Amino acid sequence: MKTFRLLTLPLLAAAVACGSATTVVNGDLEVAVDERMHLRVRSLDPAVRPFCDEFVAADALVADEAEMTDFRLSSKERTNDGYVLTGVYDKEGVRVEKHQKITAPAEFPGMLVVDTYYVNRGIPVTVSALVSNSLRVEADSLVWSFEPSSTSARADWILPVRPGFEQRNYLGMNNSDYGGGIPMVTLWRPDGGISVGLTEKTLKPVSMPVQWRSNDRYATLGLRRDFDDKVRMEPGDTLAAYSGFISTHRGDFYNPLHRFSEYMQRESGVEFAASEPGAFEPVWCAWGYERTFTADEVIGTLPKVAELGFKWVDVDDGFQIAEGDWEPNKRFPGGDRDMRRITDAIHARGLKAKLWWAPMAADPGTKILREHPEMQLVTEEGAPEYITWWDSYYLSPVNPATREYTLGLVDRFIRTWNFDGLKLDGQHLNCCLPDHNPHSGLNAPEEAVEQFPTFFKAIFDRARALKPYAVVQLCPCGCAMNFFNMPYMNQAVASDPTSSWQIRLKGKAYKAINDRLAYYADHVELSDGGCDFPTQLGIGGVVGSKFTWPKNNPNVKEDYLLTPEKERLYKHWVGLYNAKMLSTGDYLNLYDIAWDKPETHVIAKDGRMYYAFYADEWQGGAIELRGLDPAKRYTVCEYTAEKPASYPLDGADPFIRPAFEGSYLIEVIPNEQ
Repeated sequence: MKTFRLLTLPLLAAAVACGSATTVVNGDLEVAVDERMHLRVRSLDPAVRPFCDEFVAADALVADEAEMTDFRLSSKERTNDGYVLTGVYDKEGVRVEKHQKITAPAEFPGMLVVDTYYVNRGIPVTVSALVSNSLRVEADSLVWSFEPSSTSARADWILPVRPGFEQRNYLGMNNSDYGGGIPMVTLWRPDGGISVGLTEKTLKPVSMPVQWRSNDRYATLGLRRDFDDKVRMEPGDTLAAYSGFISTHRGDFYNPLHRFSEYMQRESGVEFAASEPGAFEPVWCAWGYERTFTADEVIGTLPKVAELGFKWVDVDDGFQIAEGDWEPNKRFPGGDRDMRRITDAIHARGLKAKLWWAPMAADPGTKILREHPEMQLVTEEGAPEYITWWDSYYLSPVNPATREYTLGLVDRFIRTWNFDGLKLDGQHLNCCLPDHNPHSGLNAPEEAVEQFPTFFKAIFDRARALKPYAVVQLCPCGCAMNFFNMPYMNQAVASDPTSSWQIRLKGKAYKAINDRLAYYADHVELSDGGCDFPTQLGIGGVVGSKFTWPKNNPNVKEDYLLTPEKERLYKHWVGLYNAKMLSTGDYLNLYDIAWDKPETHVIAKDGRMYYAFYADEWQGGAIELRGLDPAKRYTVCEYTAEKPASYPLDGADPFIRPAFEGSYLIEVIPNEQ
């Protein structure tokens, strides 16, 4: 394994007239700090050209009295794994010390951790923001970005950045219902990129702005903490920036995201659950019948569900009286008996049952709010926090009464109704506002945001205590997952994707974070054309559908009926999925999702390589099959075709020249097999 090294190099005269730079190296990453405590970030990989040769003011303390970016370096102390640096800003009575520790974790080459705090040694100052790790990437006309934040736009997490682009990427609440995300952003060119992010143990309300000003040759990324209520720093007061990291890399966002996730698991106590084998089995969801479904519709579809090879039945939204009042409604007059009738029928077919649920939401006028108003999250204005999508209010995720009520529901769903798993649904599950409800027992309202994941831990632990094989899916609709919620689920989901592209990019992100996590590609009806099984299969996703049979629900406008043509299609692709189970293979990061054409994903399983190519049209240009042994010979099989064709391939010349529209999936088999 590569180890870091520390050295001091003379500065170029063009950068600083005198003095020397303090330089920290970890793997291919080099960060140099000059006499003003400005940074220069380089990759030592000779294939990566400079990001920015100048030293830049990567940090700033923004106050009414001054925007402090230049801190005269006054001391530096070498540590076992980096440096501790001190500098001083001193102008017109404003005197502030900057203390910065740069750590090179030997187990994570290519990554440096930066911790910064400020001490006021002069007149009082009023601080409005802290900026940290703000860096530049020189580019021509385009650079790609990874920006996994959550807003009502439900935008792609991978975006092209051109001059004039700007996105805030705030990790707190952005819109009603929407907030949180993955605390890392990336900018990358074909030769390499830079990532920055947080290494805090809980989610923090920080922005990760990505910007490219017009008429500038640099795109920028960094961290910014804005204070809604400005912070008054009296003499002697200390103010800390959030702990963050800098990473350089070749290729797209996958490697730095994987490195960040591993660092958080080792250093911050994040522990991901391995997915149950059942979490990788294909899913049929009753949402095709929508909110007015009946027990007979679900039960009547089961023969076809089993025949097509699906293994799970998700009973979706519509069984409840209201969000918050989770008793069966009038369409299920038998109450618990009717819900048990559904699960008994599912189990009789050899299938598993999962129940949809929108925890933490309670509709106005519900019994739960009338009897337990103390459960509600209360905003700074003294009002309940509103969930627009459900026309509901937030129950406080850290309120003891909420916790007790929620766990009682888990007992009912799994023990009494006999479901085998839970689908927790709603974009409101990603974040919340600070809770000012005195019944929640917090020391500070912001603790509601930081302790938010413990709500899901309680659900996950209870479900698994009742049924050790229970599958718990967390579906924050359209959101980039709150990273700190992820340990408390064992099935991720594409979460209402707007395109096949979103299915693939989300799949690659989740596999970078936790390569043991089952990734449900959601209903195939949400993919391009409503039938893009090649995307579900090729990314290593769990396939799913919400078809209806033998007829549609008369109250649903959309037509999800399983026609004979669809039935042949579904039987083919679900059969392929069950035969190959690529979702349990190893995702290999061999291609850049943005710059390599065609877009390519690779899964290794049972000694074979499975390549999936995607393009609107590919007219026979050469494609390199990366990852093959040049000393071996292979057989390439077009395994998804109705009549699979095959052809030989020499590992020393691993190029193919297919022509296709949409997608092309192949299995590459070593000849000794």
